[in-house]
Amino acid sequence: MTKLFAALAATALTALPMAAAAQSGDAAAGEKAFRGCQACHVVENAAGDVLAGRNAKTGPNLYQVAGRPAGSIDGFRYSDSMAAAGEAGLVWDEESFVAYVQDPTGFLREYLDDSGARGAMSYKVRKEEDAVDLYAYLSSLE
Repeated sequence: MTKLFAALAATALTALPMAAAAQSGDAAAGEKAFRGCQACHVVENAAGDVLAGRNAKTGPNLYQVAGRPAGSIDGFRYSDSMAAAGEAGLVWDEESFVAYVQDPTGFLREYLDDSGARGAMSYKVRKEEDAVDLYAYLSSLE
């Protein structure tokens, strides 16, 4: 019985990264939506290859954002509210990403239950469909 439990636990743990990147949008449409993000964000892998964007550094690198804890890129200066959200357990899944990019400050205020919380990102993705597609595109670059 213990071996069975250990095997099931190991299987569940290996499935977590795939579940974190699960998405429902259209990656091709998300690539077009990313044009509005590339002035501030880049998608650069560990080898230093720029996969998307123009090497902008105003916002954090979005490489492997799907399933990543919020505010977790070493060396990037996040707003106090984003750092607090990460410390409180915020992880970027499709639902949280889509809500955040549509209203960064509103999302952080609700997530932290703090009316004084503020997001540093001023850009807002207007359409939910674009936000979902954007998450799909970023997930496809991993």
